[in-house]
Amino acid sequence: MHGTQQTNTDEQAIIQMNVADFILQRLQAWQVKRIYGYPGDGISLFDAAMDKAQREGTAPLFIRPTHEEIAAFLATADAKFSGEVGVCFSTAGPGAFHMLTGLYDAKMDNQPVVAILGQKESVTLGSDVQQESNLERIFADVAAFVQTIVTPMQAPMVIDKAFRVAIAQQQPCVIIIPRDVQAMPMPALDRTQLVSRSSCVPPTTKIASPLADIQKMADIINAGKRVALFVGRGGTQDATDDLLKLADLTKAGIVTTLRAKQIIPSDTPGYVQHLGLLGSTAAYKMMEECDTLVFFGTNYPFPNWLPASGQARAVQVDIRPEHLGIRYPTELNIWGDSHAVLSQLLPLIQPKTDTQWRDALSQELQAWDHIIDKFCNLPGNPINARVVYRELNKRLPDNLLITVDGGSTVKWFGQQIRLRRGMQADLSGRLSSMLAAMPYAMAAKFTHPNRPVLCTIGDGAFQMLAMCELITIKRYMAQWPNKQFIIMVLNNSELTEVAWEQRFEDANPMWQDAMQVEAFDYTGYAKLLGFQGIRVDDPAKVAQAWEQAFAHQGVTLLEFCTDPTVYPLAPYVPDDYVQKALQAFEKGDANFPDALNNALAALKLEWVLQNKDPHAPQMNKGRDLPPGV
Repeated sequence: MHGTQQTNTDEQAIIQMNVADFILQRLQAWQVKRIYGYPGDGISLFDAAMDKAQREGTAPLFIRPTHEEIAAFLATADAKFSGEVGVCFSTAGPGAFHMLTGLYDAKMDNQPVVAILGQKESVTLGSDVQQESNLERIFADVAAFVQTIVTPMQAPMVIDKAFRVAIAQQQPCVIIIPRDVQAMPMPALDRTQLVSRSSCVPPTTKIASPLADIQKMADIINAGKRVALFVGRGGTQDATDDLLKLADLTKAGIVTTLRAKQIIPSDTPGYVQHLGLLGSTAAYKMMEECDTLVFFGTNYPFPNWLPASGQARAVQVDIRPEHLGIRYPTELNIWGDSHAVLSQLLPLIQPKTDTQWRDALSQELQAWDHIIDKFCNLPGNPINARVVYRELNKRLPDNLLITVDGGSTVKWFGQQIRLRRGMQADLSGRLSSMLAAMPYAMAAKFTHPNRPVLCTIGDGAFQMLAMCELITIKRYMAQWPNKQFIIMVLNNSELTEVAWEQRFEDANPMWQDAMQVEAFDYTGYAKLLGFQGIRVDDPAKVAQAWEQAFAHQGVTLLEFCTDPTVYPLAPYVPDDYVQKALQAFEKGDANFPDALNNALAALKLEWVLQNKDPHAPQMNKGRDLPPGV
């Protein structure tokens, strides 16, 4: 009798809810801790449910940024920094459309996000009323699961399925709720109704592979003499110790994607940092010389930097089976979680003793770092950005969270920042969206409020939507036990990365009218909001500025005035890049004199180091200096 009474009480409680109340309750059952969103009439009943829960002290933490696009980026970054499902919401029409970029960031970086979108009343759908649109069609490409709730009894299944698909497939999912459905009473569900009675229990994502495949993987690795590990972020988050053990047993070299920089501590023997134009000569050497290549959780998008076909026996491990074997001709593809695979693999690995190749890679990286340090001494107008990152790298706190924006900032970060165990860093990876560093930094702080956060961003990206988020920070910073939040803006008054892409890729001069970034008093804006603002236009004051920023227990905007004609040093520059850049300058590039002087100074220093300095990388020694340099 007691059980029946309890059931009736529970059913009565459900009957007293509307669908919006139930959705919020279901989110809490899925242990959602934070919700990022922007209110509006299309989602107004859910807004009311959140308001009621806040007044009762039962709501998840709610963060309202200044724009729906930021809300979606926040949810994506929350998933990255917390390892949980990111949740965001918006109203119908333009509010929903604004979320697309942030959700595509989740899709392309394989992050679990659930977006809840309001919709016009169900009776108006298809009638072209104000702000009504076919949201299912619009979000069908970005979402692994998208569904409109058309009846209250459907709500539990749709919510539960969205979370399960997001977790299992590591992809964004979208729930659409018409305004009138939000207001409908939520009935109790039983087996007499033709309705799914779902559960809010997450699926397991630890996929184990057949032992025969693991044995074959071990045989391939054991047969190799120069083993290279290429580590990404797909299912490797809890595999650091396993990867380090494998590298130690095989005396392997290790390269990571930018997003996996935090997976391997920088002091690991044989870790050569990154590959490509923002990588190192050591990574290039590793790809040219390895005879065995093992991919863990990476869908590296630049196959031209990988070994020649037939050079290396290759194995790929990934939680996304559609990524297996599409970048390089692999001999074995394993669908699985890296930690689960490695736990089976490690007992089968035969320890190697010869460290000669790994030591050579480590020496090559040291030589590369030596050259980078020397390049910091080249002058800039007013500041060489390399100096900014050299001084930052010397002062990184042990538990720092770093976010990186697209553009030139990502290149300086890749080449000059060395993370230690316990640090975390992230960025918009495959989408490479500008402005993402700011919402990423905010999400890092909301998920880890006791840790210091550093956002690194360029002036062009900062002027998009990122500047407005200083207002959001002002609103919520009182909730952070550790209030240290640093926004570093590289102010070079130019869309530098795009300008160099025009030169290198298209042989066209910089389009000055489009590339010029309007001057703005960034530090004054920060001070207006009550934050510390520091502007630096003297390279001699860079170190002091970083000291001041890291000493301040609050929000700091740190503005460095840097030279747009100083470009990151690449480990290998294709000949056509050089030819196209020269053609661009010949056509009348506005920055031609300064860019040419910087390039010639860099080339001369590189030649001197490679031919005169015993610490320089061994690659390309003896190359002739161009006439007249």
